[in-house]
Amino acid sequence: MVALQQLLNGLTLGAVYTLVALGFSLVMGVLGVLNIAVAELFMIGGYVALTLLTQGWPLPAAILAAMVAAGIVGAVIERVAYRPFADAPPIIPLLSTLGCSIFLQNTVVNYWGSDPLQLPDGIIVSNFELAGLRVSGTQLAVIGFAVLLVAVTAFLVQRTRPGRALRAVAENRDVARLMGVPARQIIGITFVLSGVLAGAAGALIGLHYSAVHPFIGVETGLKAIAVMVIGGVTRTWGVLLAGPLVGVAEVMSIYLGGSAVRDFVVYGLMIAVLLLRPQGLLGKSAQQGGERV
Repeated sequence: MVALQQLLNGLTLGAVYTLVALGFSLVMGVLGVLNIAVAELFMIGGYVALTLLTQGWPLPAAILAAMVAAGIVGAVIERVAYRPFADAPPIIPLLSTLGCSIFLQNTVVNYWGSDPLQLPDGIIVSNFELAGLRVSGTQLAVIGFAVLLVAVTAFLVQRTRPGRALRAVAENRDVARLMGVPARQIIGITFVLSGVLAGAAGALIGLHYSAVHPFIGVETGLKAIAVMVIGGVTRTWGVLLAGPLVGVAEVMSIYLGGSAVRDFVVYGLMIAVLLLRPQGLLGKSAQQGGERV
């Protein structure tokens, strides 16, 4: 029964990793660029949500505000850190987003301080047992919101006109432009959507741990990149598989071997996938082709 409890905890953590990894994967799939600042958008979402919750905002409104705030910052990052370097080698926008990441981290330190921001007691207090498992309202909120956001994102990308345009830009930006697709606007939407997902994840992790700190984006961002690599760098469905897998692997490694081995297990799993299946669990090789998003 303890193992099942840890499995539930791992699925909760994996839901958060999935949202952040989707934020990375969307930009990577469309532009072939790793937007390092997604990790700090995650952190900003946590700070905005917890700040509003301490001021008495209802939980759904606080999470929505965190998503909006992170999405707006994502749009600014696209304008100042990607657009001027759109035709440069991929390393240039990567470094510019790294600069944005450091700037955002220091901004939060100067505004909120370096100490963790604590969530007040009583936000979600409901706990109950289900088949012997102790389930908290926080875990239900985290998993429920994550599932909802993943479903909405999949619908937007696969079933809507902007989503089809996004996939066209991902396949070939120049051809998409010739066919009348507003590539610049689609790229902006991609950055906003990645920020929205990261902001929601930050709000949920703050809710789960009842605290956030300025450097939480670094640790979680690295785990999310591992999730993206394990699933298949630009493969959305691979991320949906790898997120829960990494979350469960991390929590179970802590349960069985202590916190000292959790990073060894997670990044060891990533290295094993790179060695045995470089395209990821659900990724396709260059010879197989297929859509990037």
